Amino acid sequence: MTATVTPAPPRRASAPDTASGALRAFVCHRGRLIGAGTVAALVLGSLLLGGGSWPASLAVDPSGPLDRTSDWIIDNRDGHPLFLYFLGHVSNVVVVSVRAVYLVLLALGWAGVTAAAGLVAWRVAGLRLALTSVAAFAACGLLGMWVPTLQTLALMLVAVAASVLLGGLLGLAAGLSDRMHRILRPVLDTMQVLPAFAYLLPVVLVFGIGVPAAVLATVVYAAPPMARLTALGLRGADAGVMEAVASLGATGRQRLLTARLPLARKELLLGVNQSIMMALGMAVIASVIGAGGLGDRVYQALAAVDVGAALAAGVPIVLLAVVLDRVTAAAGERIGAAPARRAGLRWAVALGSTAAVAVAGRLSGRLSWPDKWTADIAPSVNGAVDWMTAHLYSGVPLVGGTADWAARFTTWVLNPLRDSLQWLPWWAVLLAVGALALLIGTWRTAATAVLAMAAIGVLGVWDPALDTLSQVLAAVAVTLVLGVALGVAAARSTRLGRVLRPVLDVFQTMPQFVYLIPVVALFGVGRAPAVAAAVVYALPAVVRITTQGVRAVDPAALESSHSLGATGRQQLFQVQLPLARPALLLAVNQGVVLVLAVVVIGGLVGGGALGYDAVFGLAQGDLATGLVAGAAIVCLGLALDRVTQPTERRELAGKGA
Repeated sequence: MTATVTPAPPRRASAPDTASGALRAFVCHRGRLIGAGTVAALVLGSLLLGGGSWPASLAVDPSGPLDRTSDWIIDNRDGHPLFLYFLGHVSNVVVVSVRAVYLVLLALGWAGVTAAAGLVAWRVAGLRLALTSVAAFAACGLLGMWVPTLQTLALMLVAVAASVLLGGLLGLAAGLSDRMHRILRPVLDTMQVLPAFAYLLPVVLVFGIGVPAAVLATVVYAAPPMARLTALGLRGADAGVMEAVASLGATGRQRLLTARLPLARKELLLGVNQSIMMALGMAVIASVIGAGGLGDRVYQALAAVDVGAALAAGVPIVLLAVVLDRVTAAAGERIGAAPARRAGLRWAVALGSTAAVAVAGRLSGRLSWPDKWTADIAPSVNGAVDWMTAHLYSGVPLVGGTADWAARFTTWVLNPLRDSLQWLPWWAVLLAVGALALLIGTWRTAATAVLAMAAIGVLGVWDPALDTLSQVLAAVAVTLVLGVALGVAAARSTRLGRVLRPVLDVFQTMPQFVYLIPVVALFGVGRAPAVAAAVVYALPAVVRITTQGVRAVDPAALESSHSLGATGRQQLFQVQLPLARPALLLAVNQGVVLVLAVVVIGGLVGGGALGYDAVFGLAQGDLATGLVAGAAIVCLGLALDRVTQPTERRELAGKGA
């Protein structure tokens, strides 16, 4: 008997499959159109516009108006009503607040401050972090950095309080008002991608060099994450809970205080955590404009290429960052847990113990850290650097030395990339930026990116900006190669993920300034060390985002590919990485933003280009040069963010289908 086989009816494509296919078809069609248009525009532009750098006829010299503005501000600081009745009072409040906090810390003495740090950490985060906090503050004293640590801590406490207040109010407005949310969102997006150095220049123009400018720059830099997370928490409140509260007749104020804010506690505390970390990083960078403290010690040591002294001041910065991050993060994790028994009594015991330790230290006359308990690590570190200079800088068999690596990277990568960018016609650069932004974004993001790049040319700093761009591109390429490889490996190996986690935690909490110390010790000064510091700074974020994206791939897709006989390599390149594309694009975006922040600071160690102009303008009081460089850095950061920031196109894909 012959069996007959009835063919199965063709499977009808599901709605998700149809939508996904339409999206892919639309994106491919869009890419082909953009590519063809770019080629046509390049041919037409070469015939009509020729080549060359940005034409002088399209540039303006803002130094005259800026110098006149600077002179007017300097001449009117003591007599104009704007300074007498507003800005002057703001400056005085900042100075008085920082000085008051600093005097309180001095009055507590080293024992009181250390005990307070340990007891607060114990009550908030547990015994282990309490011991870590005590050890961290003790290390600051042992390194001979007790007074600079208190100066930085006083500036930080004032700046964080102001940042949390300002960011909380803005987030409250954005969380309760759709119109305010639409207004603030692009502003906060732009502020979040700007390098920290860009915030120093405007406040210096108004407040001059000193603590007020440093604190206000820190506040402006650290407030956006608090505002964003506050708005996110308020807008994400559970709708069912809000309806239940409204049905009980609660007023708008009662709904806010009894429902919205309690439901957003975790987001609020996360905002405080992020503001603290950004404030610490900015407070260190603000040493360039007279903030004092640990950052000033690092800055002076780097200027003298004294790696030992820079490390002695850099270690307390890292310890402060780790302690503050861990304590606030642990407090966030404990939100919502059942309150401990006799919590109020334990807080009273902690405060009483702190007061008792402070009084005992004051009665014994030992408020400042004893000089006998300090260790000078600078000679040992400088000795190690000298040994590295003699043995590792050059002449190492087979692999060469660190100086050789830096020189080769500069000769083979940085110089050709910079020369290629500067050789391209200015209109070709604008066209390439617009095409890339349009390929992954919208016409609005493309227009923003092109206008930002054009503004750099108008400001007359086209070539230095392309030099900075070449360093950013080189650093991003190295960061992505290393970061994606480590992220994929960590996602596929649980053991490696556990090993990398504490390392990434520490690296992500370190302020930008600190990364310059080891690269100067290894590579000296120049553009290559600036790129190396940028790579190390941006690498943790890229690794984390890649790991999370690869791990989040649907297990069903992996099982399906495995059942079809796919190897591990095929699963990685044909399933996991394509499905993790949104996370990889986010990693590229974050890598670009973080790299630019450190490449700019690299002007302090010979990075040159826009970073050098910004540092020179601040150091020499040449505000015209500094402000022009700062504005160009802002425009470059905005353009790079728009070029690497993907935009959802589902609605467009649906229309195209």
